[in-house]
Amino acid sequence: MRHRIVQATMVAVAVAVLLLGVPFAIFGARFVYDTEVQRIEQRATRFVEEVTQEVSRSSSEGQLSEDLLEHHVQPGATETPAYITVSLPNGTLIARGEEPAGPTISAAATNTTSPLVGVTIEVSAWPAYIKSGQLVFLMLIGSAAAFAAGSVTAAWQAERLARPFVYLSGAAEQLGAGQVRPRLEESGVEEIDLVAAEIARSSDRLAARLAVERQFTSDASHQLRTPLTALTMRLEEITLMSSEPDVQEEARISLEQVERLVGVVDDLLARSRKAQGGTTESVDLSVVFRQQREEWRDTFEAAGRSLVVEEPEDERVLATPGALAQALSTLLENSLKHGDGTTTLRARPSGTRGMVAVEVTDEGEGVPEDMVGQIFERGVTSGNGTGLGLALARDLVTADGGRLELSQRTPPVFSVFLAGVPRSYDPQAVLPVGSTVSSMEPAKRRRWGLR
Repeated sequence: MRHRIVQATMVAVAVAVLLLGVPFAIFGARFVYDTEVQRIEQRATRFVEEVTQEVSRSSSEGQLSEDLLEHHVQPGATETPAYITVSLPNGTLIARGEEPAGPTISAAATNTTSPLVGVTIEVSAWPAYIKSGQLVFLMLIGSAAAFAAGSVTAAWQAERLARPFVYLSGAAEQLGAGQVRPRLEESGVEEIDLVAAEIARSSDRLAARLAVERQFTSDASHQLRTPLTALTMRLEEITLMSSEPDVQEEARISLEQVERLVGVVDDLLARSRKAQGGTTESVDLSVVFRQQREEWRDTFEAAGRSLVVEEPEDERVLATPGALAQALSTLLENSLKHGDGTTTLRARPSGTRGMVAVEVTDEGEGVPEDMVGQIFERGVTSGNGTGLGLALARDLVTADGGRLELSQRTPPVFSVFLAGVPRSYDPQAVLPVGSTVSSMEPAKRRRWGLR
C-alpha cells in the first residue's frame, strides 16, 4: 500500500510538471528571447533619433561625433556590445564596433522626417540564449524541488495511512490468538476508524460467545466426569466383589466402555481448548537468546564444547514465548548430542516480507544425506534417541505460523523462520509484549520425548 501511494503521488507530480512546467519553460525562454529583441529594437530607435538631431545641428553632413557612435556601440556595462552602421543623407556609410560571429540579433530603424537617416544595430544572440537557458535551468531546479517535495509528502501520507492498517493487522492477530479484546486507538482516517470500530464490536461479540463456550466446557467437564467416575468405581467394585465369571466379564466390558467414554470426553475438551486460540505475542529475541545461553552454557562446557549466542538488537518476532524457547532448546540439545565443535545461535532478517530466521549451527559433519528428507519425521533419529524431538519442535513452530527447516546439511544449519514485528511501529500498539520465557529443565524435556 505504501508503495502504491508513493507511486501515485509521484505520477501526479510528474504529470503536473509535464503539463505545466514544460510549457512554462518553453514560453518563458521564448519570452526572454523576445524581450532581448525588443531591447535591441529600442536601442536602434533611440540611436536614429540622436543621429537625426546630430545631423540637423551639424554643418557637415558626412560627419558624426565619435562619442555618439561609441556610446551606442555599448550604452552601458550591462548592455551587449553591438556592431552599428549609420547611413547619412549624403550617402556616407559609417560603421563602428566589432562584427559579431555566430547567431545574431539585428534591428534597423529609419527616421520619417528630413534629413533621412538609417541605422542598423547587430548584436550576438548568445547572451539572449544564455538568459533563456538560465530560465530553463531554474525550471528544472523547480521541477526537481517539486519531485522532492512530492516524495516527502507521499512518504508522510503513505506512513499516515499504512500505520493504522498495521495496527489493525495486530488486532486481527490478537483475535486469532484468542485475545478477543484488543486495544484500538483512533487513527484520524474515518474509513479506517470505521473498520477498527467494527473489529472492536466483533471482538466484544466474540468475547461473549467464548465466555459462554468456556462456561459450557467447564460445566460439561464437571457434569460428565463426576458420574463417569462414580460409575467406574461402581463397576470396579462389582468386579472385585462378584465371584461369578460371567458377571465379572460383563463388568469388565462395561468398565472398558466407560473408560473409552472418558477418553472421548477428554479428547473433546482438549479440542475445545485448542480451538480457543493460541498465545502468539510480540517476543523479544534477545530475552529468549539470553535465557538459552544461561541454561545451556554450563552443559556445553561440561561436554567440552563451546556455545556462542549472538544476541540480536531490538528484534521482535510473533511467536508463543514458551513454544519458541522449547523449540530452540530442542535444537541446542540436538546439536549437543549429534554435533561437534562450536554451536552458534543467531538471528538474521530473511526475505523481503519482514521474516526473521533464527539459526542453530555447529561444526559437525551434519545430517547424513540419506536422512535429509526424513529428519523431521517422527521416529527418525541419527543416533540414540526417540526421534520425536525435531518433529515436536517443528509442530511447535508451525503452530505459531512459522517454519522449521534444515537450511544446510554440512555443516548443519537448522533455521526457524518467524514473522517479525516492523521496527518502525510500536510493538506495544501492534501486539502485547511477550511474557518472560522460562525454559524447562533438560530432564523435563526428556520426559516429554524431546532431544
